[in-house]
Amino acid sequence: MIGMDLLSFLILLVIGIVVAAILHYGFRFYVISGTRSFLCKVVIGWLGAWLGSPVFGHWLEGLRYESVYYIPAVLGSLALVLLAVDVAKSVSTGIPAAPAAEAPSSPSVADTPPETT
Repeated sequence: MIGMDLLSFLILLVIGIVVAAILHYGFRFYVISGTRSFLCKVVIGWLGAWLGSPVFGHWLEGLRYESVYYIPAVLGSLALVLLAVDVAKSVSTGIPAAPAAEAPSSPSVADTPPETT
């Protein structure tokens, strides 16, 4: 798939655009709204579609063009876009770290009673 022809590239691009449009505009699944976010999903969707056949396998010989198998390409695109948005949401909201073990506290100045004379 490294040396693909133009039609294979365009098929993967259409799959990436459709998956990105459904998630971004249909389900409103994004961190930020806007065209730039949608275009980033298209690029990530294309990468996922490109990796779909090698990762998920070669399903249904009749539903393919050269080395682009449509169903694994759609699943790969969907998986990578969902993963990217989920990671971006986790990073942007800040996942709290596990609470640190509290060290034994030493008495402070505020804990000592005032001296009386």
